[in-house]
Amino acid sequence: MRVLGLMSGTSHDGIDSAVVDWTISRDGGLTGVVGHLGSVPYPADLRAALIAALPPGRVDMGEVCRLDTLIGQAFAEVAAACPPVDLICSHGQTLFHWVEDGTVRGTLQLGQPAWIAERTGIPVVSDLRVRDVSAGGQGAPLVSAFDLPFLAGLPGRPGALNLGGIANLTVPALELAYDTGPASALMDAAMLAATGRPYDAGGGLAAAGRVHEEALAKLLAEPYYRLAPPKTTGKELFHPGYAAEITAPFGLTSPDLLATLTALTAETVAAEIRRHRLTTVVASGGGTRNPVLMAMLRDRAEGAEIVLSDEFGVPAGAKEAVAFAYLGWLTAHGLPGTVPGCTGAAGPRVLGTVTPGRGPLRLPEPLSSAPRRLRIIGG
Repeated sequence: MRVLGLMSGTSHDGIDSAVVDWTISRDGGLTGVVGHLGSVPYPADLRAALIAALPPGRVDMGEVCRLDTLIGQAFAEVAAACPPVDLICSHGQTLFHWVEDGTVRGTLQLGQPAWIAERTGIPVVSDLRVRDVSAGGQGAPLVSAFDLPFLAGLPGRPGALNLGGIANLTVPALELAYDTGPASALMDAAMLAATGRPYDAGGGLAAAGRVHEEALAKLLAEPYYRLAPPKTTGKELFHPGYAAEITAPFGLTSPDLLATLTALTAETVAAEIRRHRLTTVVASGGGTRNPVLMAMLRDRAEGAEIVLSDEFGVPAGAKEAVAFAYLGWLTAHGLPGTVPGCTGAAGPRVLGTVTPGRGPLRLPEPLSSAPRRLRIIGG
């Protein structure tokens, strides 16, 4: 079954796509052959409207409707340019993740799937997070359902790390997954404010600065880091003004601020790697392209080997799109896409809603159990 995964994460910079041809074997394993990968930036005006709508911004229902339509149409254009598939799984764009006292009350992903189904004629699985939330879960990180079989068989004590706008970690030995804190979110916000550029390409500005230890200690005092998992966070907490307010008394230069925020991500991630005594960490996400961040992370991770997911067939920049292609495959086969220990849900749940394509909706015969291991080829 060929499934197209569509993803836009907390960096909200564009839409990633991955077409994966899934084949299940008699011994319960699943092989995914990655046949197409793509990344399309949001149109500049849509990205500006999206940024304005994110916390702490305020919008009315008219703007929510407009964004739901425009994001859906942008996803539809990306899907139409991809090779033919049997199913599309669209994450959409998270606009708000409603968390109170560590409990997720609701979650909102925009990008109306009917536009995708109408444009392509292909059934679309969408709105995957809310079912987990309704079952008492955090709604994230859903990629943990991919990570557990993906890392199955690795020696030692492996983990999976994604460095997007927010960082999340999966620990298969404990069936545990959670957001550790910011990855690129605060760095990107500081870079945009200081230079007008969306991110610190190659970590160049951070490399020119020095870590301000007192400011770093103040940032590390954030209570979120001490919450017990499962837990999830986003730009509702780590919004563009968050770091600016905390670091303002220190009068940091832009290079020193970037260096300090990079160290914040490295230390909060490395602290969890150390806590779980991980021996191998398979890393993915846009943050892996920042050599300053990766050097700081390796230095603080105390001997854990940090390798890119490319070594296991999944390009680091496309892992979440591949993972959502897998989640769509699970839903199509009537299989849960959540691991209760990872999200905190009351039990496993089949995720998402299905929007029919142009013809009658035909799904595969349900399977009795999820694959025990994943093997990814290509990409």
